[in-house]
Amino acid sequence: MNIYFIVIYILCGIYMLLNFKHDIQMLQQNSYRPERYWRYQRERLWTGWRMTDIAMIFLLLSILLKPQLSMLIVTIICMYKTVVAMRRKSKKPLVFTPRVWRIYTVTGVIGLAVYVAAIVSLGSVNDEVGYYSGPSVVLSVLLLITAFSWAPVILAVVILSPVEKMINRRYWNDARRILKSMPDLKIIGITGSYGKTSTKHYLQRILSERYETLMTPGSYNTPMGVIRTVRELMKPYTEVFICEMGAKQIGDIKEICDLVDPSCGIITAVGPMHLETFKSIENVAKTKFELADAIPSDGFVIVNNDFPASADHKVENCKCIRYGISNTENCRYIAKDIVYSHNGSTFIVERKDEKGETEWSMSCHTRLVGECNISNLLASIIMAINLGLDPETIKRAVGSIDQVEHRLNVKRTPGGVTIIDDAFNSNPSGSKMALDVLGGFKGGRRIVVTPGMIELGVEQETLNKALGHHIGENSDIAIIVNEINRDALVKGIKATDFNTDNMHCVSSFAEAQLLLSSIIKQGDTILYENDLPDTFK
Repeated sequence: MNIYFIVIYILCGIYMLLNFKHDIQMLQQNSYRPERYWRYQRERLWTGWRMTDIAMIFLLLSILLKPQLSMLIVTIICMYKTVVAMRRKSKKPLVFTPRVWRIYTVTGVIGLAVYVAAIVSLGSVNDEVGYYSGPSVVLSVLLLITAFSWAPVILAVVILSPVEKMINRRYWNDARRILKSMPDLKIIGITGSYGKTSTKHYLQRILSERYETLMTPGSYNTPMGVIRTVRELMKPYTEVFICEMGAKQIGDIKEICDLVDPSCGIITAVGPMHLETFKSIENVAKTKFELADAIPSDGFVIVNNDFPASADHKVENCKCIRYGISNTENCRYIAKDIVYSHNGSTFIVERKDEKGETEWSMSCHTRLVGECNISNLLASIIMAINLGLDPETIKRAVGSIDQVEHRLNVKRTPGGVTIIDDAFNSNPSGSKMALDVLGGFKGGRRIVVTPGMIELGVEQETLNKALGHHIGENSDIAIIVNEINRDALVKGIKATDFNTDNMHCVSSFAEAQLLLSSIIKQGDTILYENDLPDTFK
């Protein structure tokens, strides 16, 4: 084997190892779950990136070029793809956690083992396999690995499964030990199809007026996210732990509740989110109410009555306090007389007695806008009242709450353009509300930038068509990003009187930004409604 082949084998090996990085990044964005990861990969088996590798195999095995020349061409293409991969920017880059390093290492060992075995067996210039040169077959083996690089990644996950379970159990036990050592800690669970992160932030701000509080940061709403919060951020003097609980399948909420044992909780919404995995709204409701099922008999759960699936769900194991804005029947607390202005919103909180008569009310002002935000505030206010905070303290805290980033966050630029940032995790109820807010802005053009909504299962096309209809009724310019929901959104928009000359379809958020920079004017209002991760096109 001469130096020419050695250099080629090394350069192409680097390409293979770097190629695994993107697959592991997508694995991470699919929560390390092989079934979800395979579902994602199954829809993208024949991408242009992979087809290039397949085409290079045909080039290597062609008899039209000398093996040395075809291998050189393949190596140049692999190096070009390596540079492209290194420069590729992601909305959600790969986070190199210890788990990622374990998966990357095992995946690399699997790929290198096959590659090195091929080199040892067929890597010499004198080796032949039928009509083909040995080195050409070696590189063909490598390109088969890169074309189907998801396979060694899944194999690595399967191999590491016992190790991950052992590590997770150790972390789980440590978090349980910490929580058990704090018997006076008040643990509040928050879940819902949407609104849970905003509610968590609002509640933390209000309760911090009286208590030393800790909340799960960011979107740390999985069991491992909660465990990490407890192990790394919990202090001996923490009095209240606000635990956000996310779910994508039945049993997810129960798993977190088994860890933290919440004494009270909030269910913010039950809607058509993650129907791809839940399959039905009944399964969504069953999963969200796993929080209520975990509350002890002397605790309580606060439930949003504005959603039929939650209004109809009975809670019998603990006290249930219902609240609402649009559906106030059987509600103990309601929010009414909501008025929006450029300074935010004002509203009245009322508490009803058993006969439905008003026994107490409180007027509030907040910097937040949108009925969804008022609903989330109402849930937080109810929790604060039941934990002993007085009305004046609550009002003061509500008035100082800042908008949560990417959740109906309104800001004005120095150039006189208003931006409504609702880019995080769009849902049918929240997106309609955001468009209603956009529709209320006057004096300039109303622009919406959106890729639509995802993970809605069989309802995805219908709900995105409805979203398109709301866009047509509440905006002057529509920019549709990506392809996944394009047809449904366009159909919905065309069903209104919207001027289709002002509808633009672009392939990426970056392209949308370029378009905006060429058309934006002072006085315009831009709504960013949802932003998809890299796993969607």
